[in-house]
Amino acid sequence: MDFTSPPLSLKDNGFSMAPTDPFDSSEDEMERLEEELKKWKKRLEAAEKAKADLLLCKSNAMEENVKAEDGLIKLKNLQEKQHKEAVMSRDTHEQELYVLNQENAVLKRDTEKLEEDLAECSLMLSQYSQINKEVAEMKLKFAHMEDTKDNYQDMNTQCVFGVTTKIPFRLDQNQVLLTFEDKEVAQRLIKIGKHTVNLDNKTADLRVMPFTLEMGIKFKLHVTISGKKISVSEVPELLIPGDWMRDKLELNFYKSERGGGEVENVNYDKQSRTAVITFLRPGATNSFVRCTEYPFVVNGTWYRLPVSPDTNVKLENFQLYCGISKKTILLEGIKEMEDDEESVQDMIKIHFQKPNNNGGEIEKIKYASKGVTWVCFEEDT
Repeated sequence: MDFTSPPLSLKDNGFSMAPTDPFDSSEDEMERLEEELKKWKKRLEAAEKAKADLLLCKSNAMEENVKAEDGLIKLKNLQEKQHKEAVMSRDTHEQELYVLNQENAVLKRDTEKLEEDLAECSLMLSQYSQINKEVAEMKLKFAHMEDTKDNYQDMNTQCVFGVTTKIPFRLDQNQVLLTFEDKEVAQRLIKIGKHTVNLDNKTADLRVMPFTLEMGIKFKLHVTISGKKISVSEVPELLIPGDWMRDKLELNFYKSERGGGEVENVNYDKQSRTAVITFLRPGATNSFVRCTEYPFVVNGTWYRLPVSPDTNVKLENFQLYCGISKKTILLEGIKEMEDDEESVQDMIKIHFQKPNNNGGEIEKIKYASKGVTWVCFEEDT
């Protein structure tokens, strides 16, 4: 561009400018600007409204979000609670199943025991029936009157046992004890003193030795088996007062279908776990003669209590006695032999059974070939 040349006019350049009125253009411009301003105001109002709507939507969305989060938290808590309840329910069911299996096993054992008891009772009944058939008749006569109480007869069973202890005697090696049926044979052999016996083609000089027995004991036992009382043992230990246990025992033994009856008194000893049940009616204990165990239910648990008739034992006529055996002789002098004990015993028995040897019939013979042997003497009735 050449800046030294003079400027050309716009007209020369092809432009023409018409003169304008400044006042007319200002009014038009103002109107245009006002219109433009109105448009922008409308747009601003629309934008403000849109902004307000967006803020409202945002607020609503935030509220919905909070509600959704709260719902999600509640749902998660509910799921956790249901899971815990399901686990607890499963554990409870497993525990209940275990308890049921245990109870089932106990009931199975009880059933087997009851079946065994039933078989035993059936056997006893058959034996009892057989005994009734085989027992001989006995003639009886009226003896005396018995006192009665409340129009009930005395149902106690009374027994008297005579007891005589056996007296032990030490029989040393190579000694013989001979018991004859007749005491005169034994006394005659004692007077002779020495006897020559042929033992397997060998002669042995046997000597009759005096011997003494230890002291013995005799007494009588008077046993009364109550017809109203039974003894109960192995009563379970429970965390309940003694009065409650007495009541439970009374209620349990009150059931007549199990062999009980109306109970008059219960004497319960918690320390020894025993009880004595007294029934009102005499003879109520007869149903327990063949029953050694009785079912006892307490707090839903089954027990089997050993039961037996209550007995009263009285000792009478206790005395010491000196044992004398006039039918028995003691022989010694046998040397060691190769024969067995039974063979030697048979040879001695044969010798002392012969009348020409001053012998007789032998009841018992005992020869100790090895070591010490203990024999017992009992009362000769």
